[in-house]
Amino acid sequence: MDSLYYKHLEKESSSPPLDHVPVPIETIGYTTGLVPADNFRKRNNTARNNANSSDYYSYDDSSDVDLLADLKSHKLRQKKEAMKRQSRRRDWFIVLVLTIWAAYIRLYKIHQPPSVVFDEVHFGGFATKYIKTRFFMDVHPPLAKMLIALVAKLAGLDGFDFKDIGKDYLEENVPYVIMRAFCGILGLLVVPIAYLTIRGAGHSIAAGLVAAFLVCYENGLITNNRLILLDPPLLFFTAATTLMWINFHNQKRKPFQFWWYIWLFMTGIGLGLTVSCKWVGLFTIATIGVSTIKGLWELWGNTRLPVVVFLKHFGARAVALIIVPIFIYMLMFQIHFHSLPNSGEGDGFMSPEFQQTLDGYTNINTPIDIAYGSRVYIRHVATKGGYLHSHPHNYPSGSNQQQVTLYPHRDDNNWWTILKVNDVEPDGIEYIKDGDIVTLKHADSNKRLHSHDIRPPMTDLEYHNEVSGYGFDNFTGDSNDQWRVHIISGDKSDPESSKRLRTIHTKFTLVHVFTQCSLFSHPVKLPEWGFGQQEVTCIRDGKIEKTAWYVESTENELLPEDTEKVSYKKLGFLGKFIELNKVMWETNKGLTSSHPYDSRPEVRAKCVKKRRE
Repeated sequence: MDSLYYKHLEKESSSPPLDHVPVPIETIGYTTGLVPADNFRKRNNTARNNANSSDYYSYDDSSDVDLLADLKSHKLRQKKEAMKRQSRRRDWFIVLVLTIWAAYIRLYKIHQPPSVVFDEVHFGGFATKYIKTRFFMDVHPPLAKMLIALVAKLAGLDGFDFKDIGKDYLEENVPYVIMRAFCGILGLLVVPIAYLTIRGAGHSIAAGLVAAFLVCYENGLITNNRLILLDPPLLFFTAATTLMWINFHNQKRKPFQFWWYIWLFMTGIGLGLTVSCKWVGLFTIATIGVSTIKGLWELWGNTRLPVVVFLKHFGARAVALIIVPIFIYMLMFQIHFHSLPNSGEGDGFMSPEFQQTLDGYTNINTPIDIAYGSRVYIRHVATKGGYLHSHPHNYPSGSNQQQVTLYPHRDDNNWWTILKVNDVEPDGIEYIKDGDIVTLKHADSNKRLHSHDIRPPMTDLEYHNEVSGYGFDNFTGDSNDQWRVHIISGDKSDPESSKRLRTIHTKFTLVHVFTQCSLFSHPVKLPEWGFGQQEVTCIRDGKIEKTAWYVESTENELLPEDTEKVSYKKLGFLGKFIELNKVMWETNKGLTSSHPYDSRPEVRAKCVKKRRE
């Protein structure tokens, strides 16, 4: 090829030899300046036309040069594609081997022990509750629990309560092996995903194998993945989401193409599924969020990138990484509510408005007016502990008078009659107004709501007084039975509820006239002698929200038949979703005590020391 070119130059006697091809710089794509005589300059069709119109011979061998370059480029591409295919086959072979080996590590003798272990008490029990469609409350989002319940249902689980650690599975033919195997499979898949993630991030096969084996042989993960727990689904979705993000990041030079969108939206779906298992998945969202911000910042700093293109990048990420995860998270709760339509153990955690959406719960439709002589259900506002309650059992200490508690369910022992002091008969219908002094008589036992300067049996503090039921036949009460009604707030749609007691709409406190303490309750449970019900005391200077009460139901024969009725407003999905997440948050904050089976460093250190001694 070179010899042809020099022969071509030798025939041109009128022009001296040139050290480069005289192609105008504005007509070519790039230039390298002066080159040695045995090299060629690449040129485009325009350059060839200019050369043809010059004093050179009409023969042009640039097509031969381009053909040779194209041939070399084609061979190079073929070689690269072959190497990629070979590397991909090798990686998939390694993934297959890792998966088989991880399956052996995770699933070997997974049927042992054949009894309830650790937190299988909770998460196996939740599967039973899903199958029974009874509402319950847990501090974790529902996805992982629903997956375990689905597997349990398909495997034939029916009624086993998982109540106690050590309870035997074999006696009741519980399909625990299938349930454990499901968690084990999700756990073992983290091993090959770890390898693919490291490889996708551009690291060597050796680095990928190290990461995979670290995950495979970690004792905590092995134990965790072999039990019916929420962590295997969480770990699987976390690992898969990270891999999706790596794959998306590898497409950054091909924006807005098919696989760019696929990996981006797969990442968003993974984020939604991860946080729908446990809130600890928020750390995964934070990690990918920081990476996303960094990538957008780099795009914003590229001054050659049009603003419209940047906005397109921003919009795609906002939809995939914000809107899609939120949609999936909310969808999981919609499925959760649909799966648990019936009243159950979790009712007591929720507001009355929430409870009204559950089948089997009493629908409240009661007169709105409250007058002297009305029988009422009085409910505590802050703790959702239930109704002001009394039963014919006495305190074992203190005054030894009848117990007054908070009970979470509707019961005949929740009825109280509002009377005037000394049982003075009202003049017709007299509504109970802000500032009125009343007495409350327990409908079943005829005891009066009573307080005195005696410490409660559980909260033995100076600013707490005992609340009890006191009285006998033909007893009209004494000064320790008198309570002043103080209205805190009313419903905005009902102005009268701020002036006098109105069912459901009026929030009020009951202030003890003699000691100036307020009727109070908090999440302290009485022991067996109090049947595990919630303590009620009379507190001085207590928090308003824990001294607030309202009337949920009322009866009064003096009220006309056409009196206005009131009921709770039923919550829609969004209201239920927000309330349940708030309750989950508050309950989670309250879990401060150590687990009975936890193992802390200081305890382990003492055990090691004893062994050495």
